[in-house]
Amino acid sequence: MMPDTQTRLVGVIGWPIEHSLSPAMQNAALREMGLNWTYLAFAVEPERVGDAVAGARGLGLVGLNVTIPHKAAVIEHLDEIDESVEALGVANTIVRTPEGRLLGHNTDGAGFLRSLAEHGHSVGGRAVAVIGAGGSARSIAWACARDGASSVAIINRTVEKAEAVADLVRATTPLAAVSVAPLEGREAQEAVSGADVVIDCTSVGMYPKHEVAPVVPGEWLREGQVVADLTYNPIETVLLQAARRAGAQSVDGAGMLVHQGAISLQYWSGQEPPVETMRAALLGALGARK
Repeated sequence: MMPDTQTRLVGVIGWPIEHSLSPAMQNAALREMGLNWTYLAFAVEPERVGDAVAGARGLGLVGLNVTIPHKAAVIEHLDEIDESVEALGVANTIVRTPEGRLLGHNTDGAGFLRSLAEHGHSVGGRAVAVIGAGGSARSIAWACARDGASSVAIINRTVEKAEAVADLVRATTPLAAVSVAPLEGREAQEAVSGADVVIDCTSVGMYPKHEVAPVVPGEWLREGQVVADLTYNPIETVLLQAARRAGAQSVDGAGMLVHQGAISLQYWSGQEPPVETMRAALLGALGARK
């Protein structure tokens, strides 16, 4: 569909943004949904975030995705935020209401949980081990605690950062069973081996350094576990290969990327997005870059 005078815009802001796979994924969905919308990537320097949001407001954009490094800085320029953004301090989706107000959401945790569900898994009543303490780890630990995990262990090389994530989860969810362990050592091994769901939120194993040893040794994994890796390039990381050899069930990172994007699109359009079309477009875009 060629743009015309009725075409509406959605997009993503970040710095840099050239690597983003969201335009390929979202535009494929928009075509299938029959919406006269175009999804664009906007390179926005950190000091121009306020200008970008004001421009989106003035131009009547339907909404925006927000990626690194703007997820926290964008909040002060919004009219309202939901409970996920209030708890986590980061927003990755902006929705324009019919009245012109800009609402901030965070779809990362929900996207991950939908990816798990797609594979027939959940965290309800299960012990979860989260590897890492960055923004994704924070969002996922919070979402797992909210979704009924029996316990959440935060495992990270820098214990202070893990403690900060644990403090956030304890302060903003009903879950009391939140623990911390340094990545190297017996505590981490016990937390990983004892977990029902293991989630690697680090970038270890991402292309082009995809052959390095996984952050979690394969001997820590066991049969019956669910092992998820947020890295989506390659689709089957070294960690997921180790999980398969251990008899665990694996969940790749493409699902979270697809589902967090689908949730954003559902917020904007009020329609159910074509998830499989989005996944095919994502995998096609990944393949074209190799």
